[in-house]
Amino acid sequence: MSLPDRPPTHHHRGASMSHRIRQTRAKRVTTTFAVLGVAALGLTACGPAVGSTDASGSTEVDWASIEPAESISFWTNHPGGSQEVEQQLVDGFTEETGIEVEIVTAGANYEEVSQRFQTAQTSGDVGDLVVMSDATWFTNHVNGSLLALDDAFAAAGGDTSTYNETLFDDYLYEDAHYAVPYARSTTIYYYNADHYAEAGLTEAPTTWEEVREHSLALVDAGVTDTAFSFPPAEDYPAWMMNNLVWGYGGGWSDEWDASAVTSDGTVEAVQFAQDAVQDGWANVSSGSPADDFAAGATSQFIGSTGSLGGVTETAGFEVGVAFLPGGPVEQELVVPTGGAGVAISAASTPEEQLAAAMLADHLTSAENTVAFSSQTGYMPVRSDADASALYAENPNFEVAVEQLESRTRTQDYLRVFLPGGDLALATALQRILTTDADVEESLAALQAELEGLYENDLRPQLEG
Repeated sequence: MSLPDRPPTHHHRGASMSHRIRQTRAKRVTTTFAVLGVAALGLTACGPAVGSTDASGSTEVDWASIEPAESISFWTNHPGGSQEVEQQLVDGFTEETGIEVEIVTAGANYEEVSQRFQTAQTSGDVGDLVVMSDATWFTNHVNGSLLALDDAFAAAGGDTSTYNETLFDDYLYEDAHYAVPYARSTTIYYYNADHYAEAGLTEAPTTWEEVREHSLALVDAGVTDTAFSFPPAEDYPAWMMNNLVWGYGGGWSDEWDASAVTSDGTVEAVQFAQDAVQDGWANVSSGSPADDFAAGATSQFIGSTGSLGGVTETAGFEVGVAFLPGGPVEQELVVPTGGAGVAISAASTPEEQLAAAMLADHLTSAENTVAFSSQTGYMPVRSDADASALYAENPNFEVAVEQLESRTRTQDYLRVFLPGGDLALATALQRILTTDADVEESLAALQAELEGLYENDLRPQLEG
């Protein structure tokens, strides 16, 4: 991250050696449905000791001496309605390797999967490979629940050098990776091409000043009453608005330093958003900006690339997409990543961890990441993936992939790593955008809240 700074990049490692076990009898993959309640979470110890621990927190294992387990479990929430394609990919893995995989529906969303995984640490009945979102993996790492997977992945024959670097390094902390990218997305700029034509607009905006100019032109032409929609608190505004803040040279944090949230750039960016609402060319959606856009109620919004398929299918007009706009300070690296990866449990045996690494590599291979993308709308995570079939079906998808490859940066620590950080940001942004609250005072209060969360809830764990 340039603000926050990106941690030192770990050298990608591949391996020519691949462990495979003998084909077994007919494959049987079981899907288990879990009913989750709300549970109080506490810190837990990591899994069984299998060797010494190095400075990065990874357990030293002689991977060359390990054979993969004959059966493992995969905990997932089936992101993007992926239950069918996940089953197909797992079936292919079992056919290729003979390793049986139990697919466990471990929650309805990323948060529920994480909660179940954390509470299961005491029983030892944990998933071997687990879906972890950008905002849940770090908590599980701090709790000692995730394997630093670089060595296991190399031993499994996986090549991490072909992952999109930004996506892979979203899971990098202190020189080790704790997941690989799986169901990944970015934000992108959506616009109603029919509205643009009616207002005489021929190109999408490339800067936030042009967003304002285009929006005023749309309103003045009588095409729409609301030219742009910001997301409400429950729709991840800190993620959707990260682009705006970065464009003005601000951020939600500089690594663990919350003072970035009161920097001149952040104040100016958030003031721009509040002014847009108060001036009448923008609003804060009462529901989903994507739904408002597809219904024709707003002309432009920033949303997940994962919404491309649904918005295109629902909208009764030509949907245009473009790179996210730059700002007066930063023009290019203004696109936050999002979504989820797959992580390996530290509590699993080395044999299970090796098999889980093999499954992670299979699920995210160049061929399979495209198959997953075609069924879900998430982005291909490998740089060598051939996504031409996706582009032929929906040319807007190519714009999304080009943006991923050239404009993305990893997210600010205090939004994705700090428990309660994203909620604090969302609540503050909702108040600022829907009232005449003083922006500087509100962001100062937000900084104090983030610092309190860090000092009380996270720093003792990091230093412990």
